[in-house]
Amino acid sequence: MAVRDSLKTYRTKRRFERTPEPRGGGRTTTRTRRKSGSRFVVQRHQATTLHYDLRLEVNGVLRSWAVPKGLPARVGDKRLAMETEDHPLEYLDFHGTIPAGEYGAGKMDVWDRGTFENLTRRDEEPIPVDDALDGGQLTLRLDGKKTHGDFLLKRTGTSGRKWLMIRVHGKKAG
Repeated sequence: MAVRDSLKTYRTKRRFERTPEPRGGGRTTTRTRRKSGSRFVVQRHQATTLHYDLRLEVNGVLRSWAVPKGLPARVGDKRLAMETEDHPLEYLDFHGTIPAGEYGAGKMDVWDRGTFENLTRRDEEPIPVDDALDGGQLTLRLDGKKTHGDFLLKRTGTSGRKWLMIRVHGKKAG
């Protein structure tokens, strides 16, 4: 699959002359280029309500979910995760304040970052991350500064945007 065209959705929601957010498609920083292909970031986003944004690098973009109560901390914990539009890779490093009146207005900080490993299998064979997500279920291991453990992202309902993030194994988050 080519780079998902959903960066168009990301760009149409923002006025880049007013927001410090990256447009995408530009040169990446050394940090952004390092460990290409398996990176994640969790951003603490104080928008209308406080939530955490989980972003996974998949095929040249960051697939993204808003997790209102933060990542599940203990095995068996479940959290609602609402899928949002894809974000550009430059968002791995983004922190700052999105001005009032702009989409996603509020302060955003990097809460955690690291790499992830796709654990999704069918008949003992690995399933690519994008195929697993398109199929509605991804098992992954996060290895960040604060978060270490295994999680299941599972689509629920019929809207396609609602997911559950379930802690299935590993050390406590945060």
